[in-house]
Parts: sequence; structure tokens; C-alpha cells
Amino acid sequence: MELPTEDRTEIIKRLRRVEGQIRGIQAMIDEGRDCNDVLTQFAAAHKAMSKAGFRFFAATMEQCRIHPDLADETGYTSDRMEEMFLRLS
Repeated sequence: MELPTEDRTEIIKRLRRVEGQIRGIQAMIDEGRDCNDVLTQFAAAHKAMSKAGFRFFAATMEQCRIHPDLADETGYTSDRMEEMFLRLS
């Protein structure tokens, strides 16, 4: 399902932020930073990645709602959408 440009742009922006967080974590490990500080950043990156995934899924669901015939044609059935949602949670 094709997402509108504004949704794609927002999701990519979130993913780039996560990418920066991951690079920061790598640097912290290389520098021998305190375990608690590193794990805090792991948790933040994990949460940010999860939020990006849910945003992507929400945008996809919205497109399925707006274009139900296209959703059916491309296999985005209710069962498949439920399966995808459960993978995120």
C-alpha cells in the first residue's frame, strides 16, 4: 500500500533519528561508558523504533480505510492487518 508523501517523510525522519541514536550507542560502547547510561539509550532507541513502526502501520491502515477496494486487491485483509499489528506488539 502506497503511503502519502507526508506520512513517508515523517516516518523516514523518525527512522533517521533512531539511526542517530544507534550511532550514539555505538560510540558510548566504544568509549566504555557506564552500563546504565548505555542501557538508557538502548531503551530510548527501542521506544523510538517502536513508535516509528506503529506510525507506519497507522498510515497503512488509514490508506486501507480510504481505499478499501485497493486494500482487498493487494491482500490487506482484516486478518492480515491483525497479524501485522500483533507483530509490532
